Amino acid sequence: MQDRLDAHVTSVGDVARAKRAVLVIAIAQLLGTSLWFSANGAMRDLQIAWQLSASGIGWLTNAVQAGFIVGTLLSATTGLADRLPASKVFAVCGVLGAALNALFALCSSGLASALVFRFGVGVALAGIYPLGMKLLVTWDPKRAAQTLALLVAMLTLGTASVHAIRALLSTVPWQTVVLTSSVLAVLGALLVFSLGEGPHARRSGNRRFGLSAGVGQVMRISEFRAAALGYFGHMWELYAFWTLTPLLVQRAFANGAAASASTVASWSFLIIAIGALGCLAGGMLSKAVGSARTAALALTISGTLCAVYPLSASLGTAAQLALLLVWGISVVADSPQFSALSVKACPADKIGGALTLQNSFGFFLSACSILWSTSVYHALDVRVAWLLLPGPIIGLIAMLPLLRKRPRW
Repeated sequence: MQDRLDAHVTSVGDVARAKRAVLVIAIAQLLGTSLWFSANGAMRDLQIAWQLSASGIGWLTNAVQAGFIVGTLLSATTGLADRLPASKVFAVCGVLGAALNALFALCSSGLASALVFRFGVGVALAGIYPLGMKLLVTWDPKRAAQTLALLVAMLTLGTASVHAIRALLSTVPWQTVVLTSSVLAVLGALLVFSLGEGPHARRSGNRRFGLSAGVGQVMRISEFRAAALGYFGHMWELYAFWTLTPLLVQRAFANGAAASASTVASWSFLIIAIGALGCLAGGMLSKAVGSARTAALALTISGTLCAVYPLSASLGTAAQLALLLVWGISVVADSPQFSALSVKACPADKIGGALTLQNSFGFFLSACSILWSTSVYHALDVRVAWLLLPGPIIGLIAMLPLLRKRPRW
């Protein structure tokens, strides 16, 4: 009897520790990913100071995406994502990213030099976002869909946070806005470093392997391929939408009184940040209908908005902002579900590399869609949304094998 009581107490204690760890990792993810769009939070200032067009803002965003792609490819192909402790990689990359972000604020003299520093920030983020997902699984592998939903919700808030900082610090130099995100990233690194690895951590050993011998194995798994292809379609839309959000907000106010920088920043924050609620709602829905159906529903809603939003230009500011809020909820709600599907499909010792590789190609596609959409924005205006529509369509088609299966998680 006493043994049963001890086992029950131990089990309850383990669950409580796992929940605390998940919360710490999620908060650290929020703080660390504030680096991602720090330049976009200063968009209006940079447009004036460096005479940047929408295309220039797109290049600043894409520099981060390119660095992230390079970082994730190096991590996946060398096996570092599965050979080194995720908590230490996260912490080191958080501090490195914060330093490079600070150099962007203090040492950039124009677009060319800024691109170099933003690229470095992207490389550092490759050790924050996918390794944060792996770290969560080491603490609570049985609730992957729900814990990853919380993590991506924090990523979404981290992405939006720079717009909130800009709105709150509307009178300070743009450098202060950027430096604030560096401070947040260092705090996130310290949190994860103090936490350490979870009890379910598994590493692939010290052997060196490439794609063909390591991560490439998971591409032979049909469920992983379907989840990855669905994720790629989702990524074509997501980051381009987040990049375009301040421009679409400015456009929504175009027929009325001109919006101040603070107003644009506040609405941009709301539209991106509300995606965190979409992630959490998707996590709860996945318990009932499964991750595949939850992701498909979110893709369907966001894809529909890609199609109809260009028709809203004559509806007025309120209607356009309302549609953007709904779009913001749905556009990221599927992201954690795709990651959960991939985690479930992969062997435990390949999860870090598989997620890292999936992220890498997904962000490559996002870089392409950002470059294309920002380059033609001034010519297409709100019709630029139609360029994002192929992502949800292709993603839904790729997911059909998963949707035919009965829910397993």
